[in-house]
Amino acid sequence: MIDQIAPVITIDGASGTGKGTVSQLLAARLGWNFLDSGALYRVLALAAQKHGVALDNEKALEVLGEYLDVQFIANPDKSPKIILESEDITAMIRTEQVGNAASIIAALPAVRASLLSRQRAFREVPGLVTDGRDMGTVVFPDAEHKFFLTATPEIRAERRYKQLKEQGLNVNLGGLLEELRQRDKRDSERAIAPLKPADDAVIINTDPLSIQQVVEKILEEISRKKAFPAPAFLTMTRISVAAAE
Repeated sequence: MIDQIAPVITIDGASGTGKGTVSQLLAARLGWNFLDSGALYRVLALAAQKHGVALDNEKALEVLGEYLDVQFIANPDKSPKIILESEDITAMIRTEQVGNAASIIAALPAVRASLLSRQRAFREVPGLVTDGRDMGTVVFPDAEHKFFLTATPEIRAERRYKQLKEQGLNVNLGGLLEELRQRDKRDSERAIAPLKPADDAVIINTDPLSIQQVVEKILEEISRKKAFPAPAFLTMTRISVAAAE
């Protein structure tokens, strides 16, 4: 018997383009698994902080990534719970500080290599929806459908500002905008797996669109190409990893 190779839909883009929420909703509509690749980098960044590992110590970060003691526990109707070394870090990895640290270590080749096999292991039937920055170019280059979401830095900063304010955090819009621009520069200029659309990716500008409208546009594109209709009996997805990147 030949093992079935699960289909993959990749959704890449910069922070604040809505790729995380869109990917999770899309996975739910299709009844597929979901991987937020950025969660792994955020967890590793937090683990480095916890163990006093410098963000430029590539060798130590590589070892830490290979032996990362992390669990992702599905949580119905909410983002999955993330446990690092028996501690619930679900909320902790969502901070801007951890996000910026994750962007720094993601530029290190040894770190990316240490997490690559973990990401690819989420490819299971009936299929996988994954979001990140290099899902369509590096991690799953053979994905059946690839999308790349864009939005202006100003719109993305406003979205992030509202999200953090709703969480009760005291944030500065100007500071968020500058951090986004710095992350964009770092992510797009890194030598390994830079942020860019795959050659065969469908690019969607999310500036004028709601999250639901983006989901519908992606589903329309999948349907147009006669892709993979979700089985009628599948109404829920098993969420493997989720965290805003």
